[in-house]
Amino acid sequence: MLRLSSADNVLVAIDTVDKGAEAPEGIIALDRIGKGHKMASVAIKSGEPVRKFGQIIGFAKQDVPKGAWVHEHNTGMQDFDRDYAFAQDAKPEDILPLEKQATFQGIRRANGKVGTRNYIGVLTSVNCSATVAGFIAEEVKRSGMLDAYPNIDGIVALKMDNGCVVDYRGVIFDILKRTAWGYATNPNMGGVLMVGLGCEGFQIPRFKEAYGVVENETFRTMTIQETGGTKKTVSAGVAAIRDMLPHVNNVKRETCHASDLIVALQCGGSDGYSGITANPALGAAVDILVRHGGTGILSETPEIYGAEHLLTRRAANREVGEKLVDIIKWWEDYTKRNNMEMNNNPSPGNKLGGLTTILEKSLGAAAKGGTTTLRHVYRYAEPVTGKGFVFMDTPGYDPVAATGQVAGGANLLCFTTGRGSAYGCKPVPSIKLATNTDIYNRMIDDMDINCGDILDGVSIEEKGQQIFELMLKVASGHKTKSEELGYGDNEYVPWHVGAMM
Repeated sequence: MLRLSSADNVLVAIDTVDKGAEAPEGIIALDRIGKGHKMASVAIKSGEPVRKFGQIIGFAKQDVPKGAWVHEHNTGMQDFDRDYAFAQDAKPEDILPLEKQATFQGIRRANGKVGTRNYIGVLTSVNCSATVAGFIAEEVKRSGMLDAYPNIDGIVALKMDNGCVVDYRGVIFDILKRTAWGYATNPNMGGVLMVGLGCEGFQIPRFKEAYGVVENETFRTMTIQETGGTKKTVSAGVAAIRDMLPHVNNVKRETCHASDLIVALQCGGSDGYSGITANPALGAAVDILVRHGGTGILSETPEIYGAEHLLTRRAANREVGEKLVDIIKWWEDYTKRNNMEMNNNPSPGNKLGGLTTILEKSLGAAAKGGTTTLRHVYRYAEPVTGKGFVFMDTPGYDPVAATGQVAGGANLLCFTTGRGSAYGCKPVPSIKLATNTDIYNRMIDDMDINCGDILDGVSIEEKGQQIFELMLKVASGHKTKSEELGYGDNEYVPWHVGAMM
């Protein structure tokens, strides 16, 4: 059993504790306590707060005797005041000078951005062109033409599942526009072909006008209707990519500094170990990254709900903190309007793994952001231009959240999981971190790092250094497990907010 804070009134089971067994401090287990689940270390009266990590994770729905299993049957949510203490714990970072920063072998683009991969993307403006985009990408792969261009990592069809009945003055169009342009300009993208149908709401000409896009050797567009149908568009698309290949291939890896890394932080399939092992270890790696001048993007707003007061205390100033709180309030209203509640998250799998409420899940999820000052807060898919630890508003659903981060400019992604999420992301490599040794061994083909050995005595700091070193290795071209498996062709999922007409 593990006590995380002197303020806690629960213990966390590292291994299963049988009913009647004696736990630390002479506590007798009144129930069987599964791995990652909680046991009351003192009697908790009905209505009293349940505390873990020194924070409130819920309230007892009934009297909970000492030694009892603490979970959703006896613990629930209720409102309580949080002290946002804006910027109270903000502090300047001690950023290493350039000559002392860690380095990796990256791909420096003409605009100064640095890529960790070099992909060609077939973007879609509407679901009606998704099949054709897929045909184009598959034909390019089947033809073998990529084999002659060793500096190209591959081609991916980024298929839109919306794009038609959207108002070009509305929020859906704005998000789709930011997301598509973010992918087109992500530093891991060497060339882009954008394919539309022609009559959709998300018009390619409007998109090009919004960003001042001029077609060139590595950016082309076409529509199925103007080109003459499916077969002619596939043929024209393949020809356009064939023309791109020499230009996209004309890159070489060179020494770049860790300050060029923009790392997306994700967690999925979380369990009771997530906030104890992998998430704080990733947070330690982010602290190292920030010290080396880099950027870490925390997201998944519903999964920092209830822990936002820990982030506002670290905000660079009140304005940054209030921007985060405004986003939290928007989500409360958004879920209410859709007959939902924030505690709909955690998922059934999260609960099987020991997580009881969103408050508990959020405390673990927020740990991915480390301990440095929160410098900026961004809307979904906005370009991440600031350095250090930042936040981007996204849903908690992993593919949607990661899509926003990649659109924002992330060139690397770290993903923690306790239940065993299967995920990959093109054009951005995804490093998978297992929270426990069981899932690491069971899903060895999917997991890059085992953080479960933290429970055996490996320090958070040591594991954070290991993660940081793997970041540099992957950024230099080393393939992650999800890349070796071929993940990433179906994980482009832009966020849909607003009415579907």
